[in-house]
Amino acid sequence: MLDRLVALDIPCQFIRGNGDRAVLETWRGAEPTAVPTFVLPALRWLAARLDTKRAKLLAQWPANAALEIDGIGRVLFVHATVRNDTDIVTRRTSADRLHEHFAGVDADVIVCGHTHMQFDLQVGPARVVNAGSVGMPFGERGAYWLLLDSAVSPQHTLYDFEPAAARIRASGYPQADEFATRYVLGPPTEEEMLTVYDRANA
Repeated sequence: MLDRLVALDIPCQFIRGNGDRAVLETWRGAEPTAVPTFVLPALRWLAARLDTKRAKLLAQWPANAALEIDGIGRVLFVHATVRNDTDIVTRRTSADRLHEHFAGVDADVIVCGHTHMQFDLQVGPARVVNAGSVGMPFGERGAYWLLLDSAVSPQHTLYDFEPAAARIRASGYPQADEFATRYVLGPPTEEEMLTVYDRANA
């Protein structure tokens, strides 16, 4: 997948998320401690498929990136928040916590991810929008993403789910069948995941 993204014949910019960071740490011989133990086999599997060239590419990705987009203004892209790649923000995050995460950021729009669910919130003068998740959505099945053109437009795209699940199952990825079943064919509901995140933020 990394090779396909890099080979796209369109201008692309990438930012690093907590998953990328954890894979790099594993590739370098360290065992990440800030991740659930059940993901360690997947991290080792992914790290084993990195060569030096790909690892250097991941390491070069910044934690955030800014673009000026006509009709929208200055857009800052982060994985979770401007502070780190693991803060949990959802549509139910309190106003006080939102200001703690984003207040004072020099941007008209802040695009984040991490919690895999789309939302659109206002934090002072800035708009904070979660792009959702293409490969591991929470909510209705399909790919969630964000179109930034003359406006900020959350998108939801359906695709051929069964063939995608079959390709995942044939990949050799640890827990591939569980992943295909849970995140491609029948993702957890938004309410289920909001409850999980609410507990984590309590």
